[in-house]
Amino acid sequence: MREERLKKILLAAAAGLTSIFCLAPFIYMVLTSLSGNPDFLLPTKSFTLTLANFTAVIFSESAHFMAYLRNSLIISAVTAVASVFLASLAAYSLTRLPLPGKTVLLLSILALSMFPPISLISYLFKIMSGLGWVNTYAGLILPYIAWTMPLSLWILVSYFAQVPMDLDRSARIDGASRFQTLIKIILPVAAPGVFSTALLVFIFAFNEFLFALMLTVDYRSRTIPVGIALFEGIHGQIPWGEIMAAATITTIPVVILTLIFQKRIVQGLTRGAVKQ
Repeated sequence: MREERLKKILLAAAAGLTSIFCLAPFIYMVLTSLSGNPDFLLPTKSFTLTLANFTAVIFSESAHFMAYLRNSLIISAVTAVASVFLASLAAYSLTRLPLPGKTVLLLSILALSMFPPISLISYLFKIMSGLGWVNTYAGLILPYIAWTMPLSLWILVSYFAQVPMDLDRSARIDGASRFQTLIKIILPVAAPGVFSTALLVFIFAFNEFLFALMLTVDYRSRTIPVGIALFEGIHGQIPWGEIMAAATITTIPVVILTLIFQKRIVQGLTRGAVKQ
């Protein structure tokens, strides 16, 4: 009993320390955004509660924060939907069709995804300039889809491989095409994996910095990470309070998505699909 109680205490202590370690930066960010003195931790300073930083960020015409946020939401959402849809088609083919060299193909895709983005940005900029897509949504969405496809494909292949083949056979007997089987049978059954993949892709695209920095010029298509990074240039100094306020607002969409799809993500993959 004493040993078991000690294990529980150690487990609780480890969980508490891990939570503090993970949440401390976020808590500091929120406190700084709500403080009139960004350096309130210094002995000579005090914490004064204010919403001035949020007001300045949201309503300032020079900051263009809401335009950056709108751009990020649109680009990330379109990227997530397109990437997951294309990856679903590929994952279905790799797990359901008798294609030769499946393992080699998957490993090749994984190897290509390991190229660092910095090594591709110059060629990507030339391509987008030639197409006239610099500072446009398409100029970011297409590279983001290509960038997130390997991640989406690998996750969905692992999920689709666990879906029983009996579902496909039953659908084909009922006269469904392969595309109808994918849309009406496989995707609903693998919904937790699909939503998890979409959420990860959304977060990746939402937080991406390098492509957005090189392929955008102004607030018409610039995303939120670049917009926040350029706050210093706009104000001539480092407005830590406003930067933290902007970062706090930026985390809200991701938190909301996680809360909405939490049940879907943790559901059993094929629960109730096939009765034994």
